[in-house]
Amino acid sequence: MGSADSKLNFRKAVIQLTTKTQPVEATDDAFWDQFWADTATSVQDVFALVPAAEIRAVREESPSNLATLCYKAVEKLVQGAESGCHSEKEKQIVLNCSRLLTRVLPYIFEDPDWRGFFWSTVPGAGRGGGEDDDENARPLAESLLLAVADLLFCPDFTVQSHRRSTVDLAEDLHSLDSCEYIWEAGVGFAHSPQPSYIHDMNRTELLKLLLTCFSEAMYLPPAPDSGSTNPWVQFFCSTENRHALPLFTSLLNTVCAYDPVGYGIPYNHLLFSDYREPLVEEAAQVLIVTLDHDSATSANPTVDGTTTGTAMDDVDPPGPENLFVNYLSRIHREEGIARLLSNPLLQTYLPNSTKKIQFHQELLVLFWKLCDFNKKFLFFVLKSSDVLDILVPILYFLNDARADQSRVGLMHIGVFILLLLSGERNFGVRLNKPYSVRVPMDIPVFTGTHADLLIVVFHKIITSGHQRLQPLFDCLLTIVVNVSPYLKSLSMVAANKLLHLLEAFSTTWFLFSAAQNHHLVFFLLEVFNNIIQYQFDGNSNLVYAIIRKRSVFHQLANLPTDPPAIHKALQRRRRAPEPLSRTGSQEGASMEGSRPAAPAEPGTLKTSLVATPGIDKLTEKSQVSEDGTLRSLEPAPQQSSADGSPAEEEPSQAWQDQRRLSSASASGQWSPTSEWVLSWKSKLPLQTIMRLLQVLVPQVEKICIDKGLTDESEILRFLQHGTLVGLLPVPHPILIRKYQANSGTAMWFRTYMWGVIYLRNVDPPVWYDTDVKLFEIQRV
Repeated sequence: MGSADSKLNFRKAVIQLTTKTQPVEATDDAFWDQFWADTATSVQDVFALVPAAEIRAVREESPSNLATLCYKAVEKLVQGAESGCHSEKEKQIVLNCSRLLTRVLPYIFEDPDWRGFFWSTVPGAGRGGGEDDDENARPLAESLLLAVADLLFCPDFTVQSHRRSTVDLAEDLHSLDSCEYIWEAGVGFAHSPQPSYIHDMNRTELLKLLLTCFSEAMYLPPAPDSGSTNPWVQFFCSTENRHALPLFTSLLNTVCAYDPVGYGIPYNHLLFSDYREPLVEEAAQVLIVTLDHDSATSANPTVDGTTTGTAMDDVDPPGPENLFVNYLSRIHREEGIARLLSNPLLQTYLPNSTKKIQFHQELLVLFWKLCDFNKKFLFFVLKSSDVLDILVPILYFLNDARADQSRVGLMHIGVFILLLLSGERNFGVRLNKPYSVRVPMDIPVFTGTHADLLIVVFHKIITSGHQRLQPLFDCLLTIVVNVSPYLKSLSMVAANKLLHLLEAFSTTWFLFSAAQNHHLVFFLLEVFNNIIQYQFDGNSNLVYAIIRKRSVFHQLANLPTDPPAIHKALQRRRRAPEPLSRTGSQEGASMEGSRPAAPAEPGTLKTSLVATPGIDKLTEKSQVSEDGTLRSLEPAPQQSSADGSPAEEEPSQAWQDQRRLSSASASGQWSPTSEWVLSWKSKLPLQTIMRLLQVLVPQVEKICIDKGLTDESEILRFLQHGTLVGLLPVPHPILIRKYQANSGTAMWFRTYMWGVIYLRNVDPPVWYDTDVKLFEIQRV
């Protein structure tokens, strides 16, 4: 039968279904088989031939027929899994049912009355044949998920058959050890099967159905306390699924082994990737969704902040364990996932990469999950230089996306990953490695280290990014604070950028115009103090820049606090431009071959995000002891102070006060008071810098007068050999703000991840024009 006839017959069946007002019996195979038995329709055909309006009409007007359609389609998948899909016809039926369910499921999820349907054991239709009651007891959702899992390891359909000859009996899917059929070499599996594009295409279709099953999460509004697990994911990743381990391994290895250029033959991406890339994308999306797990609620912190399992925990674990999270948290370091992960990441932007992959956001979420759930992995990544292979692509994306409001989510995940990494000492140490890769980036040319690159990119984001990135400024500067004690030698370019930020953030109108703005000055002063106290010797460029801009520090020390001065500063604001757009930092030429960061094209779709948790919620303060170990400065877990936020130590008392004094800021009615300015001005950590200026400025001035110098190299030489030993205040303890998982970030990630998946699935447009509740779809 020709493809046109096939489509016509399928369309006729759909019309019959939408026009029948009477229920069609489940036993009427002649009717139901029209949907899957005799047709050869692609997934795109199914989307075109089954319009949204008709699915909704059947749902409203003949619900029992929609119920029977779902039930019969699941039944066909179960039969396919039981028989092993040996004939072409059986394979076609499985694919057709899979496509049909992918089309229909979102319309089941968007209607709250239907949401329980797949979890009911009695479908809304009689059953044909006398199956044993045992099977009858399984909810439809479970039968569907188990059938898909079986079908993903079906010889000659989704995996290579191990049969020696056609004489051997067919492999029985129920006795088959799927661990021998893992899709790709990598973690826990050494053998790389021969690629087969038919198998890849079949896997992709089944994974698309799986992702659609999991997408019920998109139809529930974001709730702050929704640690509620996704029942589809929960069941699929439980011990009920005997393929959980080989499937997790297959998905992870498929993503990590993907090399868009290679597979031995250079530039054959047209031959290979065209069918491999959709599988890798689908695998990455399924993986990150199965790993959507609120790690903040899963562990039970004890009083000392460590997580311990008591005998009681074993008796009553907090909900069924998600095996995918469990496996991810146990991956061993030798397996070099960092290298594997940085390979596709590098391919997303290297100038000579012939094929840029598009799923870098999914890769970043996956990397985030790995570091968040697997501390061993995090330490391993940081011990090797691999972390720089991940840092550079992230900085590239951050710089490239900074002006594009449709990529605000990408900016957040990149910054969150760097915040997580910056909590570890090794990350700061690694940043001292010279930066020589010359990826064209729209940033000033500099010679220096990876730390310089990070500071120059952060400066670019803050001074020329989209205004919706303002909530990230605290995060960006916290990262710089966390790494600052380890930075051996900043370049002059980076040093000037840091001082330019201080200059911009310490203007009176900026400090007085919002309740939180002064935090940025505190962070920058902390950076300068860490470097002066712990890395003075190699940092003559920064010391020189501080001396040149000494007036900024004097202005801060003499910040006016009387009401008329505050009023005057705010008046000036109405006339003055934004302080950050000032070109007060000598920009210098951008790198050759780079393109400026472009704003979003008008009409670009984007999905909304929930608010970014504040830095005090995102991080927990720790003090670095003499031996390099960290001691938490937070009180016992989640003991709240009166205003409902976790109580904090003395250093942030000013911020607590200020939160109280500025409680009205949300309504826009907030205005600064003298008491408020005094409450934090008195805590500005200026002593170290003032002492440095007091000692060095006279000496530098003397050199200039004696030698009639205007040449900075002589001054730099003097500063390089200078020392402040014994002249500075006692070094303060190093404070690190480590990322802290909490339900706010879990919700942020859930919203972001599903938003990415929604926007990336356009062919076919699985969720397009359905009534999603987790986020809003907006046009730029």
